[in-house]
Amino acid sequence: MSQIKKVVLAYSGGLDTSIILTWLQQEYGCEVVTFTADIGQGEEVEPARAKAEAMGVSSIYIDDLKEEFARDFVFPMMRANAIYEGEYRLGTSIARPLIAKRLIEIANETGADAISHGATGKGNDQVRFELGAYALRPDIQIIAPWREWDLSSRDKLLAYAEQHNIEVEKKADGKSQYSMDANLLHISYEGGILEDPWAAPEQDMWRWSVAPEDAPDKSQSVELEFAKGDIVAIDGQAMSPADVMVWLNKVGGAHGIGRDDIVENRYVGMKSRGCYETPAGTIMLRAHRAMESLTLDREVAHLKDELMPRYAELIYNGYWWSPEREMLQTMIDQSQAHVNGTVRVNLYKGNVSISGRKSATDSLFDERIATFEEDEGAYNQADAEGFIKLNALRLRIGARRNN
Repeated sequence: MSQIKKVVLAYSGGLDTSIILTWLQQEYGCEVVTFTADIGQGEEVEPARAKAEAMGVSSIYIDDLKEEFARDFVFPMMRANAIYEGEYRLGTSIARPLIAKRLIEIANETGADAISHGATGKGNDQVRFELGAYALRPDIQIIAPWREWDLSSRDKLLAYAEQHNIEVEKKADGKSQYSMDANLLHISYEGGILEDPWAAPEQDMWRWSVAPEDAPDKSQSVELEFAKGDIVAIDGQAMSPADVMVWLNKVGGAHGIGRDDIVENRYVGMKSRGCYETPAGTIMLRAHRAMESLTLDREVAHLKDELMPRYAELIYNGYWWSPEREMLQTMIDQSQAHVNGTVRVNLYKGNVSISGRKSATDSLFDERIATFEEDEGAYNQADAEGFIKLNALRLRIGARRNN
């Protein structure tokens, strides 16, 4: 402990990280630098400054990382159509490598010996933060209080806060019982009644979306323009990556899009039940696949689909900064060179349906060949006989043996 002179703490200003701040000062006797990230969680982050100052912190970082988060993390992941275990759109997972990156940058800027986070010893986030940190600075020391202290319950945390005069926000009646995490891509809910996989989530839990049955009775048509696999404009209006996500979250949420109730396998070995709202991500993935269906070669598309679960698992498990993820990203990005054009989606009562796709320069769809009408010799149907017989050869040989 005496070797730690300065530590950078990922600080939200809430109860847990405020206690961690004081605990680090008390137990390690070190200077604490706080870092608060705005990645689109929809809450004010500036109040964390006043709280940190009141606790004796002189070096305070509060960074707006929304654009970097969307551009350098979410959009590259969307090019891969990444979904973990067929359902989870990786909303929490993809934010952690950015936070780890900024923690290390601040540690380097301030000459800190260590970083610290508030992730528990049961979750995935401790793995994601720390794998990312070690990949970016191998000699960094990491302090994970939940793995060291004996403050194992909320009552103990509150008692510690009272003992050390740490301000605790009083919970108003009706305050959410859930543990929540939010950013531009999603908001997640865990804990409370959700710890029973049979219990249905309460309707007043959801923050970003209306219930699909309460959504408008009229669908909304939206045109999404793609350039190299990324959405660059909506309904003809150019937008930055972060603005795209803000817009789609608002509109998608109004139509009840993006709700998921999932039991997933955590990297640390246990199963966990969580509920998620991912309006923008749901629309983006659906539209991106539609754009690829028109512009990607068949074998390229199929190979991407084979690799996608591995890519998604790397992100989920915390290996964003690994050489294997970077290798896969290079291949995925190269595949997107011709993913250019426009997709029209219809949003209606929780559903995203595709009603059109076009690409003036990169479409592989040939109407002359695909038509059910006269194709004017563009495709010789008689050629199919030899194709079928060649592909059936091993099946016929096998059938003769078996019979």
